[in-house]
Amino acid sequence: MSPEEKFEVLVDEFTGRPGITPPGATGGFGRTALRAHGRIFAMFVRGQLVLKLPRARVDELVEGGHGVRFDANKGTPMKEWLALDTGSPQPWSALAGEALEFVGRK
Repeated sequence: MSPEEKFEVLVDEFTGRPGITPPGATGGFGRTALRAHGRIFAMFVRGQLVLKLPRARVDELVEGGHGVRFDANKGTPMKEWLALDTGSPQPWSALAGEALEFVGRK
């Protein structure tokens, strides 16, 4: 399954839950994002799943070779955003669930 198809499956899984807004509901930055109560928790950017996770979790995943800190083309990688490597065996649904939970706590 391609990364695009995997993201579509993820969108289908999360859309319909209370407070979740699917991609395409907004424009500009985050137009490819899943949002919880207006806050982005997962998005598809440049062919990768990008997730908002606690800094320590991002550190762990980066150190494990599962991705890199997301850079929104501003030259500075973001501490709480992970761009998941497309070859990572990490389950997208579980990571998106972690991201949703994290965004809900903030």
